[in-house]
Amino acid sequence: MNTKLRIAVIGAGYWGPNLARNFRNSPDWDLVAVCDLDHDRAEKLADTVGGVRAVTSLSELLASDDVDAVAIATPARTHHGITRAALSAGKHVMVEKPLADTGARGRDMVRAAAERGLVLMTDHTYCYTPAVLKIQELIAQGALGDILFIDSVRINLGLIQPDVDVFWDLAPHDLSIIDFILPGGLRPLSVSANGADPLGSGKSCIGYLVLPLPNGAMAHVHVNWLSPTKIRQMIVGGTKRTLVWDDLNPQQRLSVYDRGVDLELQALDGAERQAATISYRLGDTWSPALPEREALGAMATEFAESIREGRPPRTDGEAGLRVLSVLEAASGSLAANGAAIALNEDRVPVGKF
Repeated sequence: MNTKLRIAVIGAGYWGPNLARNFRNSPDWDLVAVCDLDHDRAEKLADTVGGVRAVTSLSELLASDDVDAVAIATPARTHHGITRAALSAGKHVMVEKPLADTGARGRDMVRAAAERGLVLMTDHTYCYTPAVLKIQELIAQGALGDILFIDSVRINLGLIQPDVDVFWDLAPHDLSIIDFILPGGLRPLSVSANGADPLGSGKSCIGYLVLPLPNGAMAHVHVNWLSPTKIRQMIVGGTKRTLVWDDLNPQQRLSVYDRGVDLELQALDGAERQAATISYRLGDTWSPALPEREALGAMATEFAESIREGRPPRTDGEAGLRVLSVLEAASGSLAANGAAIALNEDRVPVGKF
């Protein structure tokens, strides 16, 4: 059970080197190969991580007996084909976000993994950071109470992507985090998206997502490629406390505020509630201590443990589907001039409200 698992990284572009480095350094994994259509790029990465095998043929790689799993770091449009081929070859799969480029392909990937009894893990890296793990822990413990709202901002002066808009580029980070910290995952009643393209690039460069949640809660995500200032912040408000996560403040990433509206008024009904005087609770603020640990290393460990224990990973294919369903509904909302797109119980967009 303690024998190292053997993995190959597919894709040696932007994200592949980060995956290769962490699998190379992991006590759970033996990195055996790097695969990329560009042989020089594959060989360069292979050399930087200890001279492992460099491969250009996917079929050759998947036919290898010394590969237990693959980590896919290629464009989203290729995820479905590579994942299906890997699963058919009996390999466990970790795939870079988003899980796929359409919900139908994502659902097919999840079904194929389940039918073969193989692990399909979505690379939602932020979910393995100490800050997000602590947020999930605090919510699970009830420290914040019932969640009332989530407000997330991810803006910077960034590269305009050639193949996706700002929603598909940046929002998967925030959506995966919200999915991870909410008990039961991200299951919005509908998705509304508004985007702007002031540069005339042909795609949204600024975007706002509104996600009504069960029990009257609301999540809001703001993403932007054009901001001269960089902000990575999430506010999670509950009936007991409110948490602020500032990912760019290493001295105090998390702050918990014991302040808010006194919700004992919720016991009143109708006109009595409207006539009541609102009172506020003003308490202490504290900052949880967080360990310093690289998220990708923790994710590599989780992938290995899920395979050994025969269980779904914490960010499994279903988590990837929940995020993908919101992105797909957001595209539908944009096409409908911001109309709310409803999601059915299977998280499939079913039309405008």
